[in-house]
Amino acid sequence: MFEKLRDKPLASSQERFETLIGRTTQIYGRLVLLDSVRIDGKVVGNIETTKEHKVTVAIGASGEVSGDVTAHRVMVAGKVEGNIYASERVEFHKDSVVHGDISYGSIAVEHGARLLGLVIQNPAGGNASTEASTAIRQAQTNK
Repeated sequence: MFEKLRDKPLASSQERFETLIGRTTQIYGRLVLLDSVRIDGKVVGNIETTKEHKVTVAIGASGEVSGDVTAHRVMVAGKVEGNIYASERVEFHKDSVVHGDISYGSIAVEHGARLLGLVIQNPAGGNASTEASTAIRQAQTNK
């Protein structure tokens, strides 16, 4: 039974990306997004979205982010060095690497993904990002 599940990838997304950060592009600074973005290059700085916009941040296999990512949905196939706050869903694909704490509504992790940090589910309702930050800080001080 488990052999069949192990090789099955996560469902492919029908997400439409308004912005693409290409493999050879490097961005240094804070990104505030109103539309979904796919990152195949490098971003050094926090990535933020507004609650009114249900924005997806997808980090491709060649993508790298050094900073916190706050979005409605986050998909990671590359590398993230920072915390992830996904109000709806977070997905970690095979060979993804995340060094940071993760707050999520729902989660999917493919076999081979590497996560180093706290993984905390958002409480139903409420301010997920703020409550998750508080829970993460409390967990870190209790280590």
